[in-house]
Amino acid sequence: MDDGIFTATAFHARGWIIPMLLPFLFFVIAFASEVIGTIAGFGSSVFFVPLAGLLLGFHEVLALTSILHVFSNLAKLVLFGRHVRWRLLILIGTPSIAFVILGAFLSARLEFKFMELILGLFLIAFSLFFFFKPAATLSQSAPNAIAAGGLAGFFAGLIGTGGAIRGLALAAFDLEKGTFVATSAAIDSGVDFSRMIVYLRSGFLTPEFYWYIPGLFLTAFAGSYAGKVTLANIAQRNFRKIVLLLIFVIGAITLERFLQQLGR
Repeated sequence: MDDGIFTATAFHARGWIIPMLLPFLFFVIAFASEVIGTIAGFGSSVFFVPLAGLLLGFHEVLALTSILHVFSNLAKLVLFGRHVRWRLLILIGTPSIAFVILGAFLSARLEFKFMELILGLFLIAFSLFFFFKPAATLSQSAPNAIAAGGLAGFFAGLIGTGGAIRGLALAAFDLEKGTFVATSAAIDSGVDFSRMIVYLRSGFLTPEFYWYIPGLFLTAFAGSYAGKVTLANIAQRNFRKIVLLLIFVIGAITLERFLQQLGR
């Protein structure tokens, strides 16, 4: 897969950022993404991938994102584990794990030029629909859950961020905020561990980044805890709106990134 805008931007960033500042900026981005991802309930990758892509190459970002998520899921299960909805975990998680492996393998072999366009438009359209139709919900049926899990897993493996699709589905299911975060993290556990193995076996993470791993562990727990404290002060009636607004922003960023890449 062509590194596209990520690689080009990474080299540009190294031209004006002092190299010693790169790790600092990287972990600031990781921490902020963890806090927002915990509040949003669908993980940090949707924020972390595009921002970290300004500093590092695409494949390095994919590998580090998967490691950050493995630690992040562990932290969220420690903090929110009692709220897990097991039926949704099985229905969404099983196809997610299956399709994340497929997406991860394809990410190393094929170029999907219009994937970001499709994802961006999808997220914008559906987030606006559910935001302006607050009474609208999605049935927690097996077909809906399985379809959401498969799509989320595939995009997570292919372009490093599929949590927004799963977050959109969970928001449409109108889950209580603790259940939303806990179930999403439990689903992510298998998905992120699977794609981490594929990325590492594909050589996405070079030895110069090995020392980032302990920092990612600390960042995941610190960011998840800060997110939990913030989430406790958000009323349930506002939680769904916040999630949908964040998904809209993610869709807009994804679409803008595609347009930039198309213009190169």
